Amino acid sequence: MIELRGVTVGYDPRAAGAARAGRPAAPPVLDAVDLVLEEGELVLVAGRTGVGKSTLLGVLSGLVPRFTGGRLSGSVLADGVDVTATPPRERTHLVGYVGQDPAAGFVTDTVEEELAYGMEQLGLPPTTMRRRVEETLDLLGVADLRDRDLRTLSGGQQQRVAIGSVLAMHPRFLVLDEPTSALDPTAAEEVLATLTRLVHDVGLGVVVAEHRLERVVPFADRMVLVAGGGAVRVGEPAAVLRDAGDDQPAPPIVELGRALGWSPLPLTVREARRRARGLDLTPPAEVPAPPAAARAEVRRLVVARGARTVLDEVSLTLGAGRTTALMGRNGAGKSTLLWTLQGASPGTRHGGTVRVAGADGGLVDPEDLPRDERWRRVGMVPQTAADLLYLETVAEECAAADEGAGTTPGACRDLLDAMVPGVPDDRHPRDLSEGQRLALVLAIVLVAEPDLLLLDEPTRGLDYPAKRVLARVLAQQTAAGRAVLVATHDVEFTALAADTVVVLGDGEVVSDGPVRRVVAESPSFAPQVTKVLGAGWLGVDEVVAARAGAAR
Repeated sequence: MIELRGVTVGYDPRAAGAARAGRPAAPPVLDAVDLVLEEGELVLVAGRTGVGKSTLLGVLSGLVPRFTGGRLSGSVLADGVDVTATPPRERTHLVGYVGQDPAAGFVTDTVEEELAYGMEQLGLPPTTMRRRVEETLDLLGVADLRDRDLRTLSGGQQQRVAIGSVLAMHPRFLVLDEPTSALDPTAAEEVLATLTRLVHDVGLGVVVAEHRLERVVPFADRMVLVAGGGAVRVGEPAAVLRDAGDDQPAPPIVELGRALGWSPLPLTVREARRRARGLDLTPPAEVPAPPAAARAEVRRLVVARGARTVLDEVSLTLGAGRTTALMGRNGAGKSTLLWTLQGASPGTRHGGTVRVAGADGGLVDPEDLPRDERWRRVGMVPQTAADLLYLETVAEECAAADEGAGTTPGACRDLLDAMVPGVPDDRHPRDLSEGQRLALVLAIVLVAEPDLLLLDEPTRGLDYPAKRVLARVLAQQTAAGRAVLVATHDVEFTALAADTVVVLGDGEVVSDGPVRRVVAESPSFAPQVTKVLGAGWLGVDEVVAARAGAAR
């Protein structure tokens, strides 16, 4: 058992100076938190972007404040023994930690070497390491990957190997920060099923921080909701979500249950389907998209990396005034297509053409555009969004973005506040949470208003309210005649923001069309409301509107 008693964490380095100057110090990220974690249960940590979820996980693992700075008060107890000052290395028997980007934590080349690495650092006997490696390979179902290069694995495979490298050290608790954020729906379900099996069969305690609650809530035994001001609310998921305010995150089926007055609230699609029997509503009609000028065209594009063909005869058109969602399994070629449109392909083009809007309104190959003009005309937000941040404070980044875009000072800051309010101007961008950093980069790119906007997994680290704001921002961009292409695994965001969907499979286009038709064709890419009510439905707002219309 792990117990937090009165844990308070603050990061304001100027607290003492602020007090001397009579200014209020920044509020703590966690404030007098009491929490008990038992082995053999899966605990979901939820809350708004930047509210302190990763900090709570860092307290459990010992990374906070040792590697993050800040000040921690209170106690962390393991079976009644205070381990607050115990270094993370000496907590490996107690807590194993997997961060938001599993590949960033890899230190070897192959799967088997990675599983053994942590045990080597602990000085375990070779016979013990050999036995545990084999046990872990079988437990996680990755025995056939033992000799594979880690760089060649899919996202779901990398996530399972990262979990295995920690499990091999036999911790009693496993702590994971957004383990499904970079995974396609099928891979996410596989990882969550693996975690559930570890909880049920091995008795492991699992703590998961996640924004995509629709994926994790059905598996959770308890839920920890981190609210504003550093407070937490703990209980069964149904009770926590029932009592949470409208400003707190909730999966679509819970929002649907609230809108339709269902009690108790459903937590799974199966429960929601049962409640929806007899609900007689007509779904919105599909409205054909009007003809639009092309902002980008791809024709029979072939891109290879070494001997592997990543994109094979891919063709698509991105029209002005439309948002297109690019979906598919991990490794299907989505990021490669985005970078090729930006003119910085990570592979070699062996055929086909790529054209984007040029200065005179015509279409040109992005590789032929000067670099500065290319970045203005084709805005790109990569998966590693922090790569675009290079200044010392949030205010400096926003000011530089406004100046570079030639727009009104404060425009970038306004976009940031709309998505994630309250980010301090004087905070270093690298000290922000994952979601806050992503929102800052989005604001920096969006303020330039490029003709073509490319977003690679833009909802990682964003909560539901922030996603709705992002959807509205993209709608404003398309209303101004721009084209948007979003590579994403987030089916709920696709339902919220996209006009059309292109699905890639092994580098080929396997489906292309209006969002209502494409998401209904595949259960893997269908949002929760579609799964509950059937084809034609995308979101809760549509159900509310249809019900109001039926009442009239």
